[in-house]
Amino acid sequence: MNQSDTNQTKGKHGGHGWMMMICCVPMLVIAIVLVATGVASSSFIFAAIACTVMMFMMMRMMGGMGGQGGEQK
Repeated sequence: MNQSDTNQTKGKHGGHGWMMMICCVPMLVIAIVLVATGVASSSFIFAAIACTVMMFMMMRMMGGMGGQGGEQK
């Protein structure tokens, strides 16, 4: 894969990482509502935040948010 191919690939999928992070927002909102209403314990928020952080780290390592992960030469 040459430099121009790399730039084109990043241009096509640049927003994918942000879309994945936005998909975590409903989970966080639901966790907060469940804890606020007493349905779930506060550790449920910790699990939701941990999931979001792991998703962020995974996307960074794979290069999905413009990071240097993935194929490197």
